[in-house]
Amino acid sequence: MADAPAVLTAMITPAVLISGAGTLLMSTSSRLGRVTDRVRHLTARFKVLVTEEGRQEALAREEKRLIVKQLPRLARRSRIIVQAMTALYLAVALLVLTSILIGGSALLHQEAGPVPVVLAIAGAAALAYGALLLSFETRLSARTTREEMKFLVTLGGHYAGLYDERLLREVSEQIGQEGRGA
Repeated sequence: MADAPAVLTAMITPAVLISGAGTLLMSTSSRLGRVTDRVRHLTARFKVLVTEEGRQEALAREEKRLIVKQLPRLARRSRIIVQAMTALYLAVALLVLTSILIGGSALLHQEAGPVPVVLAIAGAAALAYGALLLSFETRLSARTTREEMKFLVTLGGHYAGLYDERLLREVSEQIGQEGRGA
């Protein structure tokens, strides 16, 4: 049998990437849950806004438009998250398979050849692709949040008696500036 510590070291090397992929999978699963919760919240809010009482709320029409505008983005976010999770699960599978091939070839006294290296590269590429997708989803989420903040400033403007007009302009400008920076 080949040098056992060297074989174990080679088998554990993909585990570092597996751990990273696992961490990303947990946070990605949480992101998907937040998107699902957000859709449920918007659905409930929309149901209120279409009632007679809801139509009387300040800026109800604008809020309904905002909700309808957000739904395609939430659907896109959900698709991106699912694609990222698929890539991350694929990365884990490829990296685990890499470890198995390294250990199995050592146990059987067989030369593994380039297959574990190819699988490890493919696993790392899938991990990178999943992370890139999550980056896109984060930007989409931030854009939706900025739109909601702008709506809240408008809603605050509706109740101008409660707020200083200058403060509303400053907040609106700050939101616009942060949107250009992201």
